Amino acid sequence: MTLARTTITTRDGATTTLIEEALEAFRQRLRGPLLAPEDAGFREATRLWNGMIERTPALVVQPTGTADVVAAVNFARDHGLLLSVKGGGHNIAGTALADGGLTIDMSRLRGVIVDPEERTAIAQGGCLLGDLDRETQLHGLATPAGFVSETGLAGLTLGGGFGYLTRRFGYTVDNLLEVEIVTADGEVRRANREENEDLFWAVRGGGGNFGVVTSFTFRLHEVGPTVYGGLVAWPFERADEVIETYRGLTADAPRELTAFLVMRRAPPAPFVPEEWHGRRICAMAVCYSGDLADTDDVTAPIRALGDPVFDLLGEKPFTQLQSFLDATQPKGKHYYWKTEFTAESSDDFLSTMRDLAAENPVRSGQMIVAHIGGALNEHDRDDGAVGNRDARFAYGAAGMWEPDDPDGERYREWVRDAWERFRRFSTGGNYINFQTADEGEERIEATYGDNYDRLVEIKRKYDPENVFRVNRNIRPE
Repeated sequence: MTLARTTITTRDGATTTLIEEALEAFRQRLRGPLLAPEDAGFREATRLWNGMIERTPALVVQPTGTADVVAAVNFARDHGLLLSVKGGGHNIAGTALADGGLTIDMSRLRGVIVDPEERTAIAQGGCLLGDLDRETQLHGLATPAGFVSETGLAGLTLGGGFGYLTRRFGYTVDNLLEVEIVTADGEVRRANREENEDLFWAVRGGGGNFGVVTSFTFRLHEVGPTVYGGLVAWPFERADEVIETYRGLTADAPRELTAFLVMRRAPPAPFVPEEWHGRRICAMAVCYSGDLADTDDVTAPIRALGDPVFDLLGEKPFTQLQSFLDATQPKGKHYYWKTEFTAESSDDFLSTMRDLAAENPVRSGQMIVAHIGGALNEHDRDDGAVGNRDARFAYGAAGMWEPDDPDGERYREWVRDAWERFRRFSTGGNYINFQTADEGEERIEATYGDNYDRLVEIKRKYDPENVFRVNRNIRPE
């Protein structure tokens, strides 16, 4: 970094100038790089998955250890700077970057240590989901953690986290045993169910409001290394038949089976017959992590549909299944979603989702219903801030388009209109990690329901000045 006077945004939205001496003193306290926009590596450090978000920090710190995180938090707090934390940069609202401020980019902290005897894993705060799966699967172990391998583990976990294994083992935070966290006062704290238990309760779903988590300790379960799953699709003209099968399947399926219903246009992918490119389909993303000898019986309702457009179901490594959808979520496209939780898959609910899929104008848009009910419903509603213990399906409209698409605003309007039509099926709660940047505080409060007031109290205790505000923010006042 070329040290010079730097104009930087403060927490109150004003700007201040950091003189060369202050910057040099800060840099001397770091082992990792301190980057400005003109430096090599800055562009990659600030690249987000959602290309719709345009924010540029004034400075980026890339910690190589917890001490660097402490130095960055102290520097931001003491100078009143706008501060953010970037893990995988995969959040749709773009909360990873402090526009004009200081961003802590955790990408150099991606170590994972697995204890196969204790069935635990310690993962650093910059890990992606693929980093954790790669190491735990060496021992045939896993924890529920999303379904796109390039997602940041920290952001996913702190928002609650769900994936293909959630029906068996609950939310990701239901399998979180401990965190090491740097709080706003620059202290390094360990939080678990016995130590700093209030802080541990808050980070299990409360997002990045309470500090920078430098390591997570997870409980692991026997999964894989080979599972059954993949994608299978049928013509959209058969949507009613597929939906009826999906309703019955999710009503009776063992918890080892997870199926997501996806209604969209077929992508121009190698596995899709060319004559189907761009035509509407009704698909399922499937993961069966149980005894492979039972696969035929468990998936019989899916197979009974017959005559698919394409069929990629089969035995495969769990790590492959976890990255199966990566290609459908490339970095840099414009993404805009609206989602909810629902407690049941009624006729009216599924037919509404079908009707919306039939009229969806977004060529790469999707209507999605994800079955997550099971283990998460067996926890008390105040077991962690995540709440939403009545959720059995996550669902919504997901739009994706090219940055230069002139219809982008029209697509956003359609997603919002679709939301108005399907939100009546909601439990009233929603998934904090799927909220977009234009959603207000009432949506944050709805996420947590009865847990919200307790989150405010804990925020006031650990971050009274709201140092950690570049997120789906829980204000201390």
